[in-house]
This record gives sequence, C-alpha cells and structure tokens, in this order.
Amino acid sequence: MTIPANWQLTRPITPEHWQAYYQLRWQVLREPWQQPKGSEQDELELQAHHLMLTDGNGQLQAVGRLHQCDANTGQVRYMAVAPSARGQGAGTLILQALEQQAVSLGLQHVKLNARDSAVEFYRQHGYLQTGEAAPMFGIAHLQMSKHLRLTGNSKSWQQWRQQLADIWQQTIPLSQYMQLNITAFDGYRISCSAPLAPNINLHQTMFAGSIYTLATLTGWGMLYMQLQALGLKGSQVLANAEIRYLRPISSVPEARCELRNCLGDLAALMQGKKVRQRITVEIYCQQQRCAEFTGHYVVLPDASLKK
Repeated sequence: MTIPANWQLTRPITPEHWQAYYQLRWQVLREPWQQPKGSEQDELELQAHHLMLTDGNGQLQAVGRLHQCDANTGQVRYMAVAPSARGQGAGTLILQALEQQAVSLGLQHVKLNARDSAVEFYRQHGYLQTGEAAPMFGIAHLQMSKHLRLTGNSKSWQQWRQQLADIWQQTIPLSQYMQLNITAFDGYRISCSAPLAPNINLHQTMFAGSIYTLATLTGWGMLYMQLQALGLKGSQVLANAEIRYLRPISSVPEARCELRNCLGDLAALMQGKKVRQRITVEIYCQQQRCAEFTGHYVVLPDASLKK
C-alpha cells in the first residue's frame, strides 16, 4: 500500500477545521443511519485529543479521536475515512498517530468498540477482541484492546535488559564485533545502538549489513522482552524481513522498536503452538529516519510444552 506523500496529519484548530472535522464524522458515521447532525459529538470533545488527515489541497481525508479513560487506558472513537481515501492507508495513519499520543500520555492500553465491518482492520493493527459491545443503529460491535506497554517495573525491565545483552554477547559473535548496545528499555520501547567505527563502509557511512543486523536484533530483543513479561519461553527466529534504506548513516545510529508496532498474539505459545509477529523497527541518525525494517518473527514453543 502506497500512502500519498502529500497527506498531512494535523489537529483541528480553526473554526473551518472543526466544521470539516465534524462534517466528515457525521457523513461517515451517522448520516447513513439517518442520525441527526450533532449526534456525531459527545460530552468528551473538549477533553479529547483530535486528529485530522488532509491532502495536498487541504481536503479532509480521515479523522479520529482519543480520550483518556483513567490513568492507564485510552479509548479511540470516531474513526472515519472519506470514501475517496479508503484503501490507501488513511485509517492506519490516524490510528497509529492516536496510539503515539496515548504513549506520550503514559497510557498502557488503548481500547475501542469496533463495528463488525472494521474488526479485521483493527486485528491487523494488533487489537484483540475482549468482549461484545452494545449494538449501535442495529450494527454489531466488538470490544477490542491493545497493549502499549509491557507489564513489569523498572527493576524487572533492567533485569530483562541485562539478560538480553548477555544472550547477545554469548550466542551472537557479530553483536560483539558490532559493539551493539541496548541503550534504553522502558516497557514501551527498546532502543539499541552501535558505534560507526566497526561498522563503516568505504563511503564512511554505516555498512548496510550492519544496519540490517542492528534492526534485526532490536526487533528480536522486543520479542524477547514480550516473552519475559508473559512468562513464556520459546525459540525465536526471523522468518523473513524487508528493509528500506532511506538515507546514509554518517554518525551513531539508534534503532527503535515500540510495543505498539509488534503485531501478533503470543498467547497460543502457552498451549505449545507456534506463534508469529510482524515487528517494525526504525533506524534514526541525528533525529532523522534513515531506515525502516519489517521483520516476520516466529517463536517455536519450548519442547516441554508439547508433551
């Protein structure tokens, strides 16, 4: 899916923005069911975080809203995509930006009520069904949620971080040569880095193979952290991957992987079943995004679980 380059995420600010924002909500979410204007708003509008997606001509393509339910949970509501923008990634851009907003607020979970036609979209973005919601306008809805942060605390995260570093040092000689280092882990994101000197090419930028390895191990590391949080064991392998090199890396890079970008339920591992995750890792250099890696990882169950 190719997302148009001229699309822009913004917040409604002007009266004209708000008018267009609520108009699209009503047209997509209320008008087809003969609901009056005004029914697309509720009492939480002033407390919520609103996003809108516009094209190069300033035309509105999609909208969405996040409000904070309690200290740990946010709820996504009023996701609406203009008919002309469907199938082009507009909903994905809005949803990912709302999740990032939830992370910045320190929330641990996001929940939503998905109409039956949208359930698969949310599943593809890492949401799991948690129950049934009340029907609206005769349309069945499901309750869905997604974890943004792993369970645990700073002490357990530090312990897992040290365990991961030891595993890399003891079992992956290349990580030693690259001088790969886990720079941070806070339950939301793992960050890893490697100095340029042992990974440099003839152009005095980072060797593409080192970038790939840095991204691969960072994604593998976030998968390892998830297994620790769930109390699970298994053999982690990379099945296949794609990487886009966006610009040369000429100084120390940082690989970042957030839990919200790890898509695939690991719970079946408890029953001795193989599980999969699609994990996205971004590589930054001097605050610029230099590469994007998508790895498809598999966890094979511990042999003892098969007995």
